[in-house]
Amino acid sequence: MDYFTLLNKIKKNDIAPVIFLHGEGTYFIQNIKKELQKQVTGNDMENLSVYDLQETPIQEVITDTETYPFFGDKKLIIAENPSFVLNKSPKLAIEHQLESLQEYISSPVDYSVLLIIAPYEKIDQRKKVTQMLTKKCLSMKFEQIKEWEQKKWIDQFSKLYNVKINADAKSFLKESLPVDLQRMENEFIKLSLAVDKEGTVTKDLAENLISQSMDSTAFSLIDAVIEKNTNNVFSIFKELSTMNESALGLLALLSQQFRTILQVKLLKHKGYNEFQMQKQIGGHPYVIKLASEREKRFNKNQLINIMNQLTETDHQIKSGMFEEDLAIELLLYNLVK
Repeated sequence: MDYFTLLNKIKKNDIAPVIFLHGEGTYFIQNIKKELQKQVTGNDMENLSVYDLQETPIQEVITDTETYPFFGDKKLIIAENPSFVLNKSPKLAIEHQLESLQEYISSPVDYSVLLIIAPYEKIDQRKKVTQMLTKKCLSMKFEQIKEWEQKKWIDQFSKLYNVKINADAKSFLKESLPVDLQRMENEFIKLSLAVDKEGTVTKDLAENLISQSMDSTAFSLIDAVIEKNTNNVFSIFKELSTMNESALGLLALLSQQFRTILQVKLLKHKGYNEFQMQKQIGGHPYVIKLASEREKRFNKNQLINIMNQLTETDHQIKSGMFEEDLAIELLLYNLVK
Protein backbone atom coordinates (compact mmCIF):
# COMPACT_ATOMS: atom_id res chain seq x y z
CA MET A 1 0.00 0.00 0.00
CA ASP A 2 1.27 3.49 -0.83
CA TYR A 3 0.48 6.95 0.58
CA PHE A 4 -2.36 7.76 -1.81
CA THR A 5 -4.01 4.35 -1.39
CA LEU A 6 -4.00 4.76 2.41
CA LEU A 7 -5.32 8.32 2.15
CA ASN A 8 -8.17 7.18 -0.11
CA LYS A 9 -9.06 4.31 2.23
CA ILE A 10 -9.30 6.76 5.15
CA LYS A 11 -11.47 9.11 3.07
CA LYS A 12 -13.82 6.18 2.42
CA ASN A 13 -13.88 5.48 6.17
CA ASP A 14 -12.04 2.18 5.70
CA ILE A 15 -9.90 2.67 8.80
CA ALA A 16 -7.88 0.08 10.72
CA PRO A 17 -8.25 0.10 14.53
CA VAL A 18 -4.48 0.51 15.11
CA ILE A 19 -2.25 2.42 12.69
CA PHE A 20 1.52 2.67 13.06
CA LEU A 21 3.31 5.32 10.98
CA HIS A 22 7.07 5.66 11.15
CA GLY A 23 9.93 7.36 9.31
CA GLU A 24 11.02 10.92 8.63
CA GLY A 25 8.45 11.66 5.91
CA THR A 26 6.71 14.33 8.00
CA TYR A 27 4.58 15.64 5.13
CA PHE A 28 2.91 12.26 4.51
CA ILE A 29 2.42 11.48 8.20
CA GLN A 30 0.89 14.87 9.02
CA ASN A 31 -1.54 14.67 6.10
CA ILE A 32 -2.69 11.20 7.14
CA LYS A 33 -3.13 12.41 10.71
CA LYS A 34 -5.26 15.34 9.51
CA GLU A 35 -7.43 13.09 7.33
CA LEU A 36 -7.94 10.63 10.20
CA GLN A 37 -9.03 13.44 12.48
CA LYS A 38 -11.43 14.71 9.82
CA GLN A 39 -13.00 11.30 9.22
CA VAL A 40 -13.06 9.93 12.78
CA THR A 41 -13.90 12.96 14.92
CA GLY A 42 -14.54 15.88 12.57
CA ASN A 43 -14.98 18.96 14.74
CA ASP A 44 -15.71 16.89 17.85
CA MET A 45 -12.65 17.64 19.97
CA GLU A 46 -14.16 15.70 22.89
CA ASN A 47 -13.31 12.45 21.14
CA LEU A 48 -9.76 13.40 20.15
CA SER A 49 -6.80 12.77 22.46
CA VAL A 50 -3.15 13.51 21.64
CA TYR A 51 -0.33 12.11 23.78
CA ASP A 52 3.44 12.52 23.82
CA LEU A 53 4.89 9.17 24.82
CA GLN A 54 7.94 10.93 26.19
CA GLU A 55 5.65 12.24 28.93
CA THR A 56 2.70 9.81 29.15
CA PRO A 57 3.05 6.05 29.74
CA ILE A 58 1.52 3.84 27.08
CA GLN A 59 -0.76 2.10 29.60
CA GLU A 60 -2.59 5.41 30.21
CA VAL A 61 -3.03 5.82 26.47
CA ILE A 62 -4.50 2.33 26.22
CA THR A 63 -6.89 3.05 29.10
CA ASP A 64 -8.15 6.10 27.23
CA THR A 65 -8.43 4.09 24.01
CA GLU A 66 -10.57 1.48 25.74
CA THR A 67 -12.88 4.09 27.29
CA TYR A 68 -16.16 4.61 25.41
CA PRO A 69 -16.52 7.92 23.55
CA PHE A 70 -18.61 10.61 25.26
CA PHE A 71 -20.60 11.38 22.12
CA GLY A 72 -20.44 10.03 18.59
CA ASP A 73 -19.51 6.59 17.36
CA LYS A 74 -15.72 6.69 17.53
CA LYS A 75 -12.77 8.41 19.13
CA LEU A 76 -9.27 9.02 17.81
CA ILE A 77 -6.23 8.55 20.04
CA ILE A 78 -2.89 9.87 18.73
CA ALA A 79 0.30 8.78 20.50
CA GLU A 80 3.57 10.30 19.28
CA ASN A 81 7.28 9.68 19.93
CA PRO A 82 7.24 6.02 21.04
CA SER A 83 10.95 5.89 21.81
CA PHE A 84 10.51 2.31 23.03
CA VAL A 85 10.72 1.18 19.36
CA LEU A 86 14.26 2.55 19.05
CA ASN A 87 17.39 0.49 19.40
CA LYS A 88 18.54 2.70 22.29
CA SER A 89 15.60 4.21 24.15
CA PRO A 90 16.32 7.41 26.08
CA LYS A 91 15.81 7.43 29.84
CA LEU A 92 12.40 8.87 30.71
CA ALA A 93 10.74 9.98 33.92
CA ILE A 94 7.92 7.54 33.15
CA GLU A 95 7.79 3.76 32.71
CA HIS A 96 6.00 2.17 29.79
CA GLN A 97 4.19 -1.11 30.46
CA LEU A 98 4.46 -2.45 26.93
CA GLU A 99 2.38 -5.52 27.74
CA SER A 100 -0.72 -3.31 27.77
CA LEU A 101 -0.02 -2.18 24.20
CA GLN A 102 0.77 -5.71 23.03
CA GLU A 103 -2.47 -7.05 24.55
CA TYR A 104 -4.46 -4.22 22.99
CA ILE A 105 -2.99 -4.86 19.53
CA SER A 106 -4.15 -8.47 19.82
CA SER A 107 -7.71 -7.42 20.66
CA PRO A 108 -8.51 -3.77 19.82
CA VAL A 109 -11.91 -2.20 20.51
CA ASP A 110 -14.14 -1.20 17.61
CA TYR A 111 -15.05 2.27 18.88
CA SER A 112 -11.52 3.77 18.89
CA VAL A 113 -8.77 4.36 16.37
CA LEU A 114 -5.26 4.35 17.81
CA LEU A 115 -2.64 6.15 15.73
CA ILE A 116 0.98 5.72 16.84
CA ILE A 117 3.56 7.98 15.17
CA ALA A 118 7.29 7.22 15.36
CA PRO A 119 9.13 10.03 13.51
CA TYR A 120 12.42 8.14 13.44
CA GLU A 121 14.70 7.15 10.59
CA LYS A 122 15.18 3.63 11.99
CA ILE A 123 13.27 1.45 14.43
CA ASP A 124 14.43 -1.75 16.12
CA GLN A 125 12.66 -4.60 14.34
CA ARG A 126 14.08 -7.13 16.84
CA LYS A 127 11.86 -5.86 19.65
CA LYS A 128 8.60 -7.73 20.24
CA VAL A 129 6.55 -4.53 20.49
CA THR A 130 7.98 -3.26 17.19
CA GLN A 131 7.22 -6.56 15.47
CA MET A 132 3.63 -6.43 16.67
CA LEU A 133 3.21 -2.83 15.51
CA THR A 134 4.64 -3.53 12.06
CA LYS A 135 3.08 -6.97 11.45
CA LYS A 136 -0.28 -6.96 13.27
CA CYS A 137 -1.28 -3.33 12.69
CA LEU A 138 -1.67 -1.21 9.60
CA SER A 139 1.96 -0.11 9.39
CA MET A 140 3.67 2.18 6.87
CA LYS A 141 7.07 3.80 6.70
CA PHE A 142 7.40 7.20 5.06
CA GLU A 143 10.75 8.63 4.06
CA GLN A 144 11.67 12.12 2.95
CA ILE A 145 11.59 12.43 -0.83
CA LYS A 146 14.83 12.31 -2.80
CA GLU A 147 16.01 14.96 -5.24
CA TRP A 148 15.23 12.75 -8.24
CA GLU A 149 11.57 12.56 -7.12
CA GLN A 150 11.08 16.33 -7.20
CA LYS A 151 9.86 16.47 -10.81
CA LYS A 152 7.19 13.85 -10.08
CA TRP A 153 5.87 15.93 -7.18
CA ILE A 154 5.88 19.15 -9.21
CA ASP A 155 3.61 17.35 -11.70
CA GLN A 156 1.52 15.92 -8.83
CA PHE A 157 0.90 19.34 -7.25
CA SER A 158 0.19 20.84 -10.69
CA LYS A 159 -2.66 18.36 -11.09
CA LEU A 160 -3.84 18.69 -7.51
CA TYR A 161 -4.18 22.48 -7.72
CA ASN A 162 -5.12 22.55 -11.42
CA VAL A 163 -2.14 24.73 -12.31
CA LYS A 164 -0.80 24.81 -15.87
CA ILE A 165 2.94 25.46 -16.06
CA ASN A 166 4.95 26.19 -19.20
CA ALA A 167 8.29 24.46 -19.83
CA ASP A 168 10.48 27.39 -18.71
CA ALA A 169 8.52 27.80 -15.49
CA LYS A 170 8.72 24.07 -14.77
CA SER A 171 12.50 24.15 -15.21
CA PHE A 172 12.74 27.12 -12.87
CA LEU A 173 10.59 25.37 -10.25
CA LYS A 174 12.73 22.25 -10.44
CA GLU A 175 15.89 24.32 -9.88
CA SER A 176 14.48 26.62 -7.21
CA LEU A 177 12.07 24.65 -5.03
CA PRO A 178 13.56 22.84 -2.04
CA VAL A 179 13.19 19.08 -1.75
CA ASP A 180 10.53 19.59 0.90
CA LEU A 181 6.95 18.63 0.10
CA GLN A 182 5.25 21.01 2.53
CA ARG A 183 7.14 23.99 1.14
CA MET A 184 6.47 22.82 -2.41
CA GLU A 185 2.74 22.57 -1.70
CA ASN A 186 2.71 26.02 -0.07
CA GLU A 187 4.24 27.51 -3.20
CA PHE A 188 1.74 25.74 -5.49
CA ILE A 189 -1.10 27.16 -3.41
CA LYS A 190 0.32 30.65 -4.09
CA LEU A 191 0.68 29.88 -7.79
CA SER A 192 -2.90 28.61 -8.01
CA LEU A 193 -4.17 31.85 -6.47
CA ALA A 194 -2.09 33.95 -8.88
CA VAL A 195 -3.62 32.57 -12.10
CA ASP A 196 -7.19 31.87 -13.12
CA LYS A 197 -8.40 28.45 -14.26
CA GLU A 198 -7.43 29.13 -17.87
CA GLY A 199 -4.13 30.84 -17.04
CA THR A 200 -0.64 29.41 -17.28
CA VAL A 201 2.22 29.97 -14.87
CA THR A 202 5.15 31.57 -16.70
CA LYS A 203 8.77 31.69 -15.59
CA ASP A 204 8.45 35.40 -14.74
CA LEU A 205 5.43 34.78 -12.53
CA ALA A 206 7.11 31.85 -10.80
CA GLU A 207 10.28 33.89 -10.19
CA ASN A 208 8.30 36.79 -8.74
CA LEU A 209 6.26 34.65 -6.39
CA ILE A 210 8.79 32.04 -5.34
CA SER A 211 12.17 33.75 -5.42
CA GLN A 212 10.91 36.61 -3.28
CA SER A 213 9.07 34.46 -0.75
CA MET A 214 11.74 31.77 -0.38
CA ASP A 215 15.25 32.77 -1.40
CA SER A 216 15.13 36.48 -0.63
CA THR A 217 13.64 36.05 2.83
CA ALA A 218 15.97 33.15 3.60
CA PHE A 219 19.03 35.11 2.53
CA SER A 220 17.81 38.09 4.59
CA LEU A 221 17.77 35.75 7.57
CA ILE A 222 21.28 34.54 6.72
CA ASP A 223 22.48 38.16 6.41
CA ALA A 224 21.05 38.91 9.84
CA VAL A 225 22.90 35.87 11.21
CA ILE A 226 26.14 37.06 9.58
CA GLU A 227 25.71 40.50 11.13
CA LYS A 228 24.84 38.98 14.53
CA ASN A 229 21.71 41.16 14.47
CA THR A 230 19.46 39.36 16.96
CA ASN A 231 16.49 41.71 16.49
CA ASN A 232 16.48 41.24 12.71
CA VAL A 233 16.93 37.47 13.00
CA PHE A 234 13.84 37.02 15.14
CA SER A 235 11.85 39.64 13.21
CA ILE A 236 12.47 37.71 9.96
CA PHE A 237 11.69 34.45 11.75
CA LYS A 238 8.28 35.87 12.73
CA GLU A 239 7.76 37.06 9.14
CA LEU A 240 8.43 33.56 7.83
CA SER A 241 6.00 32.17 10.41
CA THR A 242 3.25 34.49 9.14
CA MET A 243 3.95 33.18 5.61
CA ASN A 244 2.78 29.77 6.93
CA GLU A 245 6.29 28.37 6.85
CA SER A 246 6.51 25.36 9.16
CA ALA A 247 9.45 25.07 11.53
CA LEU A 248 10.72 22.03 9.62
CA GLY A 249 10.19 23.86 6.34
CA LEU A 250 12.24 26.81 7.60
CA LEU A 251 14.93 24.43 8.82
CA ALA A 252 15.03 22.73 5.41
CA LEU A 253 15.29 26.13 3.74
CA LEU A 254 18.15 27.26 5.97
CA SER A 255 19.93 23.93 5.48
CA GLN A 256 19.58 24.19 1.72
CA GLN A 257 20.94 27.73 1.61
CA PHE A 258 23.86 27.17 3.98
CA ARG A 259 24.71 23.94 2.15
CA THR A 260 24.80 25.91 -1.11
CA ILE A 261 27.06 28.54 0.49
CA LEU A 262 29.43 25.82 1.69
CA GLN A 263 29.43 24.10 -1.71
CA VAL A 264 30.15 27.42 -3.44
CA LYS A 265 33.04 28.12 -1.06
CA LEU A 266 34.59 24.70 -1.69
CA LEU A 267 34.17 24.98 -5.46
CA LYS A 268 35.59 28.51 -5.51
CA HIS A 269 38.66 27.14 -3.76
CA LYS A 270 39.01 24.68 -6.65
CA GLY A 271 38.86 27.54 -9.18
CA TYR A 272 35.27 27.15 -10.44
CA ASN A 273 33.48 30.22 -11.85
CA GLU A 274 29.78 30.92 -11.15
CA PHE A 275 28.60 29.22 -14.37
CA GLN A 276 30.60 26.08 -13.60
CA MET A 277 29.32 26.09 -9.99
CA GLN A 278 25.74 26.37 -11.20
CA LYS A 279 26.24 23.31 -13.43
CA GLN A 280 27.93 21.38 -10.65
CA ILE A 281 25.47 22.21 -7.85
CA GLY A 282 22.37 22.36 -10.03
CA GLY A 283 20.93 25.44 -8.31
CA HIS A 284 19.34 28.49 -9.90
CA PRO A 285 21.92 31.10 -11.09
CA TYR A 286 20.33 33.69 -8.79
CA VAL A 287 20.89 31.44 -5.76
CA ILE A 288 24.50 30.69 -6.80
CA LYS A 289 25.19 34.41 -7.24
CA LEU A 290 23.90 35.25 -3.75
CA ALA A 291 25.75 32.33 -2.21
CA SER A 292 28.94 33.45 -3.94
CA GLU A 293 28.63 36.85 -2.29
CA ARG A 294 27.87 35.46 1.17
CA GLU A 295 30.51 32.72 1.32
CA LYS A 296 33.16 35.44 1.76
CA ARG A 297 31.74 36.16 5.21
CA PHE A 298 32.45 32.65 6.52
CA ASN A 299 35.41 30.35 6.72
CA LYS A 300 34.98 26.66 5.91
CA ASN A 301 34.96 25.51 9.55
CA GLN A 302 32.24 28.04 10.45
CA LEU A 303 30.01 26.72 7.69
CA ILE A 304 30.61 23.09 8.67
CA ASN A 305 29.74 23.99 12.28
CA ILE A 306 26.51 25.68 11.15
CA MET A 307 25.56 22.60 9.09
CA ASN A 308 26.18 20.42 12.16
CA GLN A 309 23.90 22.67 14.25
CA LEU A 310 21.17 22.47 11.59
CA THR A 311 21.44 18.67 11.54
CA GLU A 312 21.28 18.50 15.34
CA THR A 313 18.19 20.75 15.41
CA ASP A 314 16.50 18.50 12.84
CA HIS A 315 17.22 15.52 15.11
CA GLN A 316 15.91 17.35 18.19
CA ILE A 317 12.60 18.12 16.48
CA LYS A 318 12.04 14.70 14.92
CA SER A 319 12.99 12.82 18.08
CA GLY A 320 10.61 14.95 20.15
CA MET A 321 13.36 16.43 22.33
CA PHE A 322 12.07 19.97 21.66
CA GLU A 323 8.94 21.52 20.23
CA GLU A 324 9.51 22.76 16.68
CA ASP A 325 9.38 26.52 17.27
CA LEU A 326 11.49 26.31 20.42
CA ALA A 327 14.14 24.24 18.62
CA ILE A 328 14.35 26.81 15.80
CA GLU A 329 14.56 29.72 18.25
CA LEU A 330 17.40 28.00 20.13
CA LEU A 331 19.17 27.36 16.83
CA LEU A 332 18.88 31.00 15.77
CA TYR A 333 20.07 32.17 19.18
CA ASN A 334 23.15 29.91 18.90
CA LEU A 335 23.89 31.15 15.39
CA VAL A 336 23.97 34.82 16.41
CA LYS A 337 25.60 34.58 19.84
